[in-house]
Amino acid sequence: MSFDHRIASDHGISFLALDADGTECVVTASPTLDRPVVGDYVAIDAGARVTAIAPRRGVLARARGDRGNTPQIVAAHLDVVFIVTSPGRDFSPPRVERYLAAVHAGGIAPVVILNKSDLADDPTSLRIELAVVAGDAPVHAVSAVTGDGFGALIPYPESGTTIAVVGSSGVGKSTIANRLLGDTRRATGAIRESDGRGKHTTTARELIALPSGGWLIDTPGMRAFAPWADEAALAETFADVDDAAARCRFRDCRHETEPSCAVIAEVGDARLTRWRALRAEVAHLERRDDPALTAANKQRWKAIAKGQRQLARARGRL
Repeated sequence: MSFDHRIASDHGISFLALDADGTECVVTASPTLDRPVVGDYVAIDAGARVTAIAPRRGVLARARGDRGNTPQIVAAHLDVVFIVTSPGRDFSPPRVERYLAAVHAGGIAPVVILNKSDLADDPTSLRIELAVVAGDAPVHAVSAVTGDGFGALIPYPESGTTIAVVGSSGVGKSTIANRLLGDTRRATGAIRESDGRGKHTTTARELIALPSGGWLIDTPGMRAFAPWADEAALAETFADVDDAAARCRFRDCRHETEPSCAVIAEVGDARLTRWRALRAEVAHLERRDDPALTAANKQRWKAIAKGQRQLARARGRL
C-alpha cells in the first residue's frame, strides 16, 4: 500500500490532498476509517477515496472542549513546531508553556519565536523571559515584516521537514509563512491601533509545500489552549521543577508546604503555580482516558464524603 498523498485541508465532507509534487486533488474518506487530519499520509483509490491512513507520529493535540476522552488533533507528522508570540497584549510566556507541553508530548522539536520584535521597546528582555520557560528549545526574536533576525529560521524547513506554526491570533503566523514561502499567498492583517492587537486572518489549518522541499502547516489562532499531554511531557516542559525535585528532602514531597522543599526554594512562585495547574490538568486527562481510574477516583471521593457525613452525625451536626 502506497501512502503517497498528504491531507492538506479539511472541508467537512471532503479533503484537499497533495501528492509528493504538490499536485492537488479532492478526496473523500471512507466512513469505516478514522477521520483524517491535516498532515496525515493517506492511500487513495481510483475513485479518490481515502482507503488507509499511515500510522501517525509527531502529533500535536489539545484537550477537547466537550471534555471527551480523545484528543483533538491539530496536525500530524510534524518535525518542528514554531510557537509564536509577539510584544504587547499577546505576549504570554504561560501560553508558550502550554504549547510546549503539547509539543513535547508529541515528540516534536519546539522553536519559540518572538515575532514583531521591531515593535518592542526592549526585545532582549522579552526574549530572556521566553528563554526561562523554553528550557532547551531555541528562542528567536524576529520581524517577519522587516526580515530582521529571520535568517535564523531559514535552516528549519529543510527538505522533508514538516513545520507547524502555532500561536494566538494576530502574532504574525501568516506573515512568517509568507516569508518562508517567498510570496504573499497567505492573507495577513495589520495591527489595530486601538489595542495593539493583530487581526485574525487564518481560518483553517492548511498544509503548504515549501520551495525548500519541506512542508508548512499554518493554523488559526488558539488563544485558549489546553494541551493533551502526560507527566513525561510536563517534566520536559518544566525541567527546572523536575531538577529541583531531585534535591527535595522527602522522596514523596508534594512541593506544597514540606520543609526543605527544593522546588519551593528554587522555583519562582508564578512558574510553580502554573506547573501545579498544568499538573492538575494532566492528571484530569489521565482519569478521563482511563475509565477504571475514573471509577476508582469517584469511589474514593464517595467514601470520603460518606466518612465526613458520619463524622458530622457523630458530632450532632446532621
